[in-house]
Amino acid sequence: MVLLSKPAIEHFSYMRNSKPTTLFPQIPLVDLSKPDPKQQIIKACEEFGFFKVINHGVPMEFISRLEMEATKFFSLPLSEKEKTGQPKPYGYGNNRIGLNGDVGWVEYLLLTTNQDLNLSRFLSGENPENFKFALNNYMSAVKKMACEILEMIADGLKIQPRNVFSKLLMDVQSDSAFRLNHYPPCPDVQPLNGGNVIGFGEHTDPQIISVLRSNNTSGLQISLRDGSWISVPPDQNSFFINVGDSLQVMTNGRFKSVKHRVMANSVKSRLSMIYFGGPPLSEKIAPLPSLMRGEQSLYKEFTWFEYKRSAYNSRLADNRLMHFEKIAAS
Repeated sequence: MVLLSKPAIEHFSYMRNSKPTTLFPQIPLVDLSKPDPKQQIIKACEEFGFFKVINHGVPMEFISRLEMEATKFFSLPLSEKEKTGQPKPYGYGNNRIGLNGDVGWVEYLLLTTNQDLNLSRFLSGENPENFKFALNNYMSAVKKMACEILEMIADGLKIQPRNVFSKLLMDVQSDSAFRLNHYPPCPDVQPLNGGNVIGFGEHTDPQIISVLRSNNTSGLQISLRDGSWISVPPDQNSFFINVGDSLQVMTNGRFKSVKHRVMANSVKSRLSMIYFGGPPLSEKIAPLPSLMRGEQSLYKEFTWFEYKRSAYNSRLADNRLMHFEKIAAS
């Protein structure tokens, strides 16, 4: 058994228990091996902005190999991991999330999926090429699944062409990203003040779609429409799909990006892998005309570069889309 190193955290955030959270086994479940799951996907995106995927076609060998390499990386001494470089935005981060004061009980590696990038300069350890090989295999397979899901969404919404969303991820200029998060066991998960230690604070993902996989350690929570939080049962053999802010805009609010967070675990380490499918920086993001059907657009048109810049200049919990909403006439 490999013991994972703990981030050197001087201080951390906690959350008071305003409402109890419970495990919620009725997370929408989509079986991609079924003949026609698109209506299930549409319903889940409308009601939750989140669903679980089984029979996804991603080889378990790719998953286990990347988990093994990520575990090796996070087990390195802090000085070795820091050779990766501070996240600007790509690189190794410890405790501090972004540049605007957010902190969490987490260490992470954030990478671009651009194939032109020399990943080796971001990777430390004895065999960085093994890590790079595992990353490339995993990211390629997960990107393929994300594109298939986006094409099912287009079919379900009766949009032509069916690659209206997926082509943005397939574009050679796609500004997608990949994150490995490691949450070490937290020795004080319920401080004396009655709070829970935050691993990664509440936020939505700004991209089009996110594909999450974690080990069998709990911690992930999502917010429902009524503002209550539910704990998502972990499943290391499945994936979880998040609707991102950009997809919310492109569907003119029909889909809602899901607010989610991770709470620290007192006993076990949690390792998660997230693919963030994003468009090219120059891509204009706006509600698709074919979905409007006479409705007024809820959002101003913006480029992905403009929204990404705004997101990086905000706190995790900020409502980033607020600055791009059209104000209804009084």
